[in-house]
Amino acid sequence: MGATPFYHSILEVRLPKHFDKLMDMRYDGTQDPQEHLTAFEARMNLEGVGDEVRCRAFPVTLAGPAIRWFNSLPQRSVAGFSDISRAFLAQFTTRIAKAKHPINLLGITQKTGETTRKYLYRFNDECLEIEGLTDSVAILCLTNGLLNEDFRKHLTTKLIWTMQEIQIVAHEYINDEEVSQVVAANKRQPSYT
Repeated sequence: MGATPFYHSILEVRLPKHFDKLMDMRYDGTQDPQEHLTAFEARMNLEGVGDEVRCRAFPVTLAGPAIRWFNSLPQRSVAGFSDISRAFLAQFTTRIAKAKHPINLLGITQKTGETTRKYLYRFNDECLEIEGLTDSVAILCLTNGLLNEDFRKHLTTKLIWTMQEIQIVAHEYINDEEVSQVVAANKRQPSYT
């Protein structure tokens, strides 16, 4: 075996046979390293493997510049998975996605002609990017960005305290809105009888 950053104790551990499944996890240095590390650790937790196996399995998930980086680590520089994860994050730190702040949600507004459904999809996607977002802030920003006055009134006349409640009310409203749009479109079409 050639030069390796692993201590001998890590090299002695054999990978379980099913570890070829990790091939669907690829990090090439262009994505957020924290996301890759989180996904990798979740997979390892699911598999129930120890620190040494994590060390041995991690390089299998690397490609391109990331595997070249790993191969350039000094001999015996990795005694445990924390060594790899620390070095990995330090190397690819510029790729870490910048956390979004709840204030970003104020920029998500319903566009003219955009359906309420599409606006809610865009708004929800943005909410997923914000860590620690409270329901009260999300609801405030959601209603602030609505162009649809009927829906805004619909939301503000009900006692709604969570985004889950908003989703339920929105689903009912959107279904009614879409049925009304279909009925209106059918009335505009000429009848050929």
